[in-house]
Amino acid sequence: MKRNEIRKLNSAQAATTRFGIGMLTPTMIVLLVMTAYPLIFTFIYSFTDYNYLKGTEEASFILFDNYTKLINNGYFQQAVWNTIKFTILAVILEMGLGLLIAVFINTLRRGQKIMRTLLLLPYLLPAVTVALSWRMMLSSNYGIVNQFLNALGLPVYNWFMDTKTAFGTILVIDVWQNVPFVFLLLYASLQSVSENQYEAARIDGAGFLQQFWYVTLPNIKGSLALCALLRTIDTFRLFEKVNVLTGGGPSIRFMGSVIKSSSLLPLTIYNKSISSNQLAKGQAMSVVFFLVIALISLIQVTLNKRKEVEL
Repeated sequence: MKRNEIRKLNSAQAATTRFGIGMLTPTMIVLLVMTAYPLIFTFIYSFTDYNYLKGTEEASFILFDNYTKLINNGYFQQAVWNTIKFTILAVILEMGLGLLIAVFINTLRRGQKIMRTLLLLPYLLPAVTVALSWRMMLSSNYGIVNQFLNALGLPVYNWFMDTKTAFGTILVIDVWQNVPFVFLLLYASLQSVSENQYEAARIDGAGFLQQFWYVTLPNIKGSLALCALLRTIDTFRLFEKVNVLTGGGPSIRFMGSVIKSSSLLPLTIYNKSISSNQLAKGQAMSVVFFLVIALISLIQVTLNKRKEVEL
C-alpha cells in the first residue's frame, strides 16, 4: 500500500511539474526571442555601416571600424565620463540620504505611515513629469526659484543652459526623485531587524552611533548592496530627464573640440543612432554600454557570493 501511495504521489508531482513547464514554456520562448533577437541584431550590425537609408541588405561589414572611431570620438568620451561621474555622485547621495531618512522614520513612534506616503510621491511620478515640473520651477524667465532669488537680491541663473549649473541641476533632480526608492528598500530591511539586538546593545552601554554601526549596518548590508546595484544600473540608463531638461547641452569647448557638458551615454546613443542616422555607430555604443552594465552586475553578484561564503 505504501509503495502504491508513494508512486501515486510521485506521479502527481511529476504531472504538476510537466503542467507548470508546459504553461511557462510559451512565455519563456517569447521573452527569450524578444530579449535575444535585439541583442544579437545590435551586436552583428555594430560591425557594419548599416543605417536607415541603406537598410540591412545593402549594409557591408567593416569589422571594428565603428569601435575604433568611438575611442577617438570626443562626444563619446565626454558622455562616458559624464555617465560615470553622474552615476557615482547620484548613487552615493541617494544611498546616504535614503539610509538617513529610513533610520529616522524607523525611530518614529507616530506618523510613520504618513511620512512613508509623502516620501514616496516623487518616485511615483513619471520621469518626464518630474523633468517638466522642475523645468517650470527653474525657468530663467518665470521660474519660482529665480523669482525668489531675485526678491532676495541674489543673482539668478539659467539653470539648464549654464555650463556651471546644468550637470549639477540634473543630478539634484534625479537624486530628489530616486531617494524614496532607496528609503523604501532600506526601511523594509530595517523593519526586519530584531528589537532584541538593540536592547542587548543598549544594555552593554552602546550609544546611538554604536548601535547603528554594530547592529543596524550588519543586518541591512545585503539590502544596501542590492540597492546600490539597482540604482547604479538605473542611473546608467538615465535618458528622459537629460533629454527634456538640457538635450545634453550646453556645449563647451574642451581640448580643441566642442562637447556637450551634460550628455550621458543613453542620450548620446540616441542622438548618434536616430538624429544623425548613424545606426551602426549607435549600435557599437550600445554594445559597449551593455557590456559595462553586465560587468557591474557580475562584480556585484560575485561580491555578494563571497560575502555569503564568509558568513
